[in-house]
Amino acid sequence: MKILGIETSCDDTGVSVYDSEKGLLSNVVSSQVKLHAEWGGVYPDLAAREHTKNIIPVLDKALKDANISMEEIDGIAVTVAPGLIVSLVIGISAAKALSWVHKKPLIPVHHIEAHIFAIFIEKEIEFPFIALVVSGGHTELYIIRGFEDYVYLGGTLDDAAGEAYDKVARMLGLGYPGGPIIDKLAKEGQEVIKFPRPLLSDKGKNRFNFSFSGLKSAVLREVEKGIYRKEDIARSFQEAVVDVLVGKTIDASQEFNIKNIVVAGGVSANSRLRERFFQEAEKRNLNIYFPPLYLCTDNAAMVAFTGYKRFIETGKTINFSFEGKARLRLDKFVDYINQFQK
Repeated sequence: MKILGIETSCDDTGVSVYDSEKGLLSNVVSSQVKLHAEWGGVYPDLAAREHTKNIIPVLDKALKDANISMEEIDGIAVTVAPGLIVSLVIGISAAKALSWVHKKPLIPVHHIEAHIFAIFIEKEIEFPFIALVVSGGHTELYIIRGFEDYVYLGGTLDDAAGEAYDKVARMLGLGYPGGPIIDKLAKEGQEVIKFPRPLLSDKGKNRFNFSFSGLKSAVLREVEKGIYRKEDIARSFQEAVVDVLVGKTIDASQEFNIKNIVVAGGVSANSRLRERFFQEAEKRNLNIYFPPLYLCTDNAAMVAFTGYKRFIETGKTINFSFEGKARLRLDKFVDYINQFQK
């Protein structure tokens, strides 16, 4: 079975073809990073215009790279939520048009869900597992008991971790995107400032929730003092973020006695985060899994594969009146798409 995947949830235009027998046949991503660097973050209207301009050329290249025609495609998977509405609508519109013209089933995919299952493209993970999804727009913890069987544990109450990275990088005048820049700079610094670890010790209602706005403000105060080197601030900030992400994920693993942990999303490419998780895994006899770097950031390969799993395992598709909801939580997503099942 061959599934075409389309991803336009934020600022990357992605199209991929997944073959159930041969694996990925193509995975094309058009990045807008350079365009948004001037703003220090994603400018929604600009992102939408770029998606509109890029979607057809990216689709054409993905089909050519896969050496396949639309007639040979068995289904079309598309990210429908969450994300920037002005960006999502471009991918959804393209997918709906292709589905109608070529009479192919249209399969809905949740962006967070796709990140979680990206690693399955290269490695099968045993259920259940704890999933930490950490990116520019999301920081969330789930128990994944099976495909379409998700339990939400907690998420960010304000800024996502990746967003905090971008904003701290802007404070330090480092450029955009902030994650890779701070990760590299932190290797040259020392943890000279003990920044707060928000909610890390909370055992109440926020035990598995995250908050990074206070940490971001603490960094700003130190930057304004002008005392410490950028390298030391970057290291101190990154250690605080990593402590929180690792600490809460390990806490969830122990609380629910689940030995397998999947870390996904753009920030999962962070070298210090990976190092700390592997250290903790060795101490506690846990299994930690990260997707390969090319599947960490937004891409259509994860959408095509997750769409394939949905179609094969449940047969769920959507009709042409579907409208994605930007803040639809993953564990509510399956019930939501049932409303639109053909």
